[in-house]
Amino acid sequence: MNPRLMRLSADWQKIRNEFSGHPFVKVEPAAPGIPPERYIVTFNLPGLVWDSTRNAPVAARQHVAEIYLHADYPREKPKCVLKTPIWHPNFGSFICIGDHWAAGETLVDVIVQIGDMIQYKTYNPKSPLNAAAARWAVQNRNMLPVGNINILQPEVAITLGAAAPARDDLEIQLF
Repeated sequence: MNPRLMRLSADWQKIRNEFSGHPFVKVEPAAPGIPPERYIVTFNLPGLVWDSTRNAPVAARQHVAEIYLHADYPREKPKCVLKTPIWHPNFGSFICIGDHWAAGETLVDVIVQIGDMIQYKTYNPKSPLNAAAARWAVQNRNMLPVGNINILQPEVAITLGAAAPARDDLEIQLF
């Protein structure tokens, strides 16, 4: 198996481990084939959309992204597009997942980053794809983030047996 297919397989396994049964994120292959090269990610997270009747952003809960792992992935970042409307400085015709990409970042990292962006936990108004949303975010920092859901599931605590009660009267013999 070539290195790219090994990476795609590793990403697929990590996605299944992290997001199977997840309460806020659903990740599905967008086309047949294992490992997938294209994913549809549905986020059930608080975000904003522009309401032209109110001339203001309003709350939205469901956001759908498509992530494409092109032939140059992982040397270059994946292509990410939001398929549903959103009001955010770093979403436009694509999702700006950062100016500096490292091949060591996983697809799980990208999905978490997009989720944090949707909630305005992270945003960059200095390099916007939506200048109006960037101005709004700067003027309304006190309203942000709009959500505070941690997408990564907590680590499972494992206890191997109960700890014995401390006793000073035990005699220890070394053989």
